[in-house]
Amino acid sequence: MSDQRPFVIVGAGLAGAKAAQTLREEGFTGPVVLLGEEPEHPYERPPLSKGLLLGTAKRDTVYVHDSGWYDNHDVDLRTGVRAAAIDRSAREVELADGQRIGYGKLLLATGSRARTLPVPGAYLDGVRKLRTLDDSDAIADALVEGARIVIIGAGWIGLEIAAAARQHGATVTVVETAPLPLQRAVGDEIGRIFANLHREHGVTFHLGALTVEIGGNGHVSSVRLADGTDLPADTVIVGVGAQPNTELAEQAGLPVDNGIVVDQGLRTADPDIYAAGDVANAHHPLVGARLRVEHWANALHGGPAAARSMLGQPVSYDRLPYFYTDQYDLGMEYAGWVEPGGYDRVVFRGDPTIRSDASPEFIAFWVKDGRVLAGMNVNVWDVQDQIQALVRAGHAGKVVDPARLADPRMPLSDLLV
Repeated sequence: MSDQRPFVIVGAGLAGAKAAQTLREEGFTGPVVLLGEEPEHPYERPPLSKGLLLGTAKRDTVYVHDSGWYDNHDVDLRTGVRAAAIDRSAREVELADGQRIGYGKLLLATGSRARTLPVPGAYLDGVRKLRTLDDSDAIADALVEGARIVIIGAGWIGLEIAAAARQHGATVTVVETAPLPLQRAVGDEIGRIFANLHREHGVTFHLGALTVEIGGNGHVSSVRLADGTDLPADTVIVGVGAQPNTELAEQAGLPVDNGIVVDQGLRTADPDIYAAGDVANAHHPLVGARLRVEHWANALHGGPAAARSMLGQPVSYDRLPYFYTDQYDLGMEYAGWVEPGGYDRVVFRGDPTIRSDASPEFIAFWVKDGRVLAGMNVNVWDVQDQIQALVRAGHAGKVVDPARLADPRMPLSDLLV
């Protein structure tokens, strides 16, 4: 680069760390600065609600790279540093301490933060959220035999914490404003399956319920619902969604709409600024719509895609949204994209019934006008490639016979013929 300004990455999570790695792998020899607000080296977030809470993963396994990788690859990693502003005309990032760093290209991988609950008592001791390693450590300490855990929010994070808490012997109550868990993410059919799964393992649900107050004298002791119900609690975990960290982009005058608006090459309206990961609202060329995806796979692949785009390579980021979960004896993978209510039916291949004597094994397909828009494999493995091929074909317009889709004797690959 002619002016020798560094490529600066704001956000030292998975997307930022993988972007730095990709810059080096693609042969970029200029300076790379990676800025992280947390004191930790870049780490992956899925273990925070999975293996770390269950005790099946160790803390040192969550890091994206070993501690020496950054020095060995001449990446200037600065942790515990907050970027305060962007000066686009000078092409500089201003840090909270007043230092300014010039950039040749800038990647915003600032991620998202857990939403707070705007009710009295939300800041009592013992009210937790899950976003950082420290959050996970604090929640893990609370998941003990006999503890009364109330979880507000029945999304993926809330349900994974519920599963871990039950496996540690805690009493678990989940409060959710929607009629079913996961309703917005996967719809009624799959929401009912997850509700049944957790009830089978002793979780109590209050669905269609609004939290109006968290009680306690210094430390949390209860959760009050709008109907007057008081739920005793030793720990309350708030899992009501995430909010993208767009403040830097807004201050810099970049277009923001449910995230930082970028094109399919993850470029913002400024040709020298890019965005990736949770914070990016990107045009998806296959789906034909803007998507902001908060799952691990988007950070894993979006960071490298942004890095290649920063290097001037042609990039059309069209990976399907993908996520996975493990709850009790249910493991699943999901790929695709469907708007809430944007499907005609869910086609099941296999029996989705939750029973106490057997783990469920099935594949579910979200179908509209005969086109597969998303698929989920539950305790059925080595089928993600075929499912994603069906989803890609569906978004491209291919129609599949639902009877053949539901028939386990019909190889998934044959449905593409």
